[in-house]
Amino acid sequence: MPGILKGMAISFKHMFKKPPTIRYPEVKRPFSSVWRGVHILKRDENGAERCVACGLCALACPAEAITMEAAERKPGEEGLYREEKYAVKYEINMLRCIFCGLCEEACPKEAIFLSNSIASPNYDRGNFIYGKDRLVEPVTPPSEHVNVYEEAHRKQWMRVKK
Repeated sequence: MPGILKGMAISFKHMFKKPPTIRYPEVKRPFSSVWRGVHILKRDENGAERCVACGLCALACPAEAITMEAAERKPGEEGLYREEKYAVKYEINMLRCIFCGLCEEACPKEAIFLSNSIASPNYDRGNFIYGKDRLVEPVTPPSEHVNVYEEAHRKQWMRVKK
């Protein structure tokens, strides 16, 4: 009999506790201050891409998630790229990425950063390979480090799925 009463007391105690479930997406869970989210290729103060395709981020990546191709800057493209060399193709496979931040530390030009935004869910594996169109920050960046391209595609994806 005391075992039954003890068990019922535990059950009643749990009935009046606040549930740990968060009603996502209406309520957002607070993240840690050291949270590492989706990658962003930064621009300098003049709007030019910082990446010079040195390849150090790809070498530092333990998951080998980063691939890039370098090219020489052509006459007339001085405003687009900082140096003579730039990344024609820069891709990160988000399915392979372990979000360790080593690419961020290896970059000598401070071109790649891990933002606070979350990679949006998707059913197609091809959508998890982020190219320069998704990684390079816009010329006028938003105030809270939200990847504008990701947000637009997430809204479009939500409309298609309904």
